[in-house]
Amino acid sequence: MENIIEIKGLTKSYLNKKALNNVDLNLEKGKVIGILGPNGSGKTTMIKIITGILRQSKGDILVDGKKPGVYTKSVVSYLPDRNFLYEWMNIQDGINFYKDFYTDFDENKAYELLKFMKLDRNAKISSLSKGMTEKLNLTLVLSRKAKVYVLDEPIAGVDPVARDQILDAIINNYDKESTMLITTHLVRDMENIFDDVVFLRDGEIYLTGNAEDLREEKGMQIDELYKEIFGE
Repeated sequence: MENIIEIKGLTKSYLNKKALNNVDLNLEKGKVIGILGPNGSGKTTMIKIITGILRQSKGDILVDGKKPGVYTKSVVSYLPDRNFLYEWMNIQDGINFYKDFYTDFDENKAYELLKFMKLDRNAKISSLSKGMTEKLNLTLVLSRKAKVYVLDEPIAGVDPVARDQILDAIINNYDKESTMLITTHLVRDMENIFDDVVFLRDGEIYLTGNAEDLREEKGMQIDELYKEIFGE
């Protein structure tokens, strides 16, 4: 299967600390891939380089055959781990903002997802709970017709009802022609949607592979494997 992301020798240093150290990784098209590890493992640094927010110190990365830049930002839809909308906006303003900014934004899909998420398009951003804000941000990100979706901790800190809605939205709106990268440390809640998993430890690849193959090989669930690797 064709690779959508190719990473070779990727290193990112902050002063004397290496957030990523000589990472080699190929990620295939058409997969949901879990990027797993505790805080400080290098997950967010890796996806910020993939999305073009950060530049690597060393190494090479290609997204859809191109180095991170204007083109790759046009084919990558990124959900950061914090709200990216202005407090003065209402939900409709957020939709208009995305529609103006991204040519691949599907407004009709956004309205369908708002209905599924039970969000009122007239509600003010400042009035939304953390779970509602996460559902709105995910709605906007999933409404783009992107080649790569990058979701950074999409269910962290939200209540169980919002968590279930977010997972259902991801499953029901995932385009099999695209690739989805999801960082999380809440592995138990998300492992069933992963095709492949990548375990990052101290900025290096500790283990990677097909999720089902790893379950069979190790004789445990991905969540149990995570706890064994990281001692949690």
